[in-house]
Amino acid sequence: MAITTAMCTSFKSELLGGTHDLDTHTIKLALIKASPSGTYNAATTNYSDVTGNSDEATGSGYSAGGQNLDGATISVDGTTAIVDFTDEVFSSSTISADGCIIYNSSASNKAICVIDFGGTKTSTSGDFTIQFPAAGASTAIIRIA
Repeated sequence: MAITTAMCTSFKSELLGGTHDLDTHTIKLALIKASPSGTYNAATTNYSDVTGNSDEATGSGYSAGGQNLDGATISVDGTTAIVDFTDEVFSSSTISADGCIIYNSSASNKAICVIDFGGTKTSTSGDFTIQFPAAGASTAIIRIA
């Protein structure tokens, strides 16, 4: 099926309702395998959407559920609120993925956003690194204008 980069619609309403606290909750990143059977986009609501379709990546150096994102920094650039994270590294891994889901494990694994890698990315007995874009109003991975 397909992965489309998007901030999840459910996240937007949950954020306004106080469900998410991105700098104190445990925010995780899980990889979505190459050629997933499900569709992941703004309509994705939970990490279980990925696991329910058996679309989470597998391989050495990767554990189900992914890894905690560290270094969450919330700031403002002009009139846009932004969130930045430390780049995520799955060390010494052999894995292939087409995208990932960022989700809040402190809030029942609710989805925050889905990211399409633009093709299959692979590591073979090496580091699989998710490099987040610069923290800016038009570039941050999570931004509210």
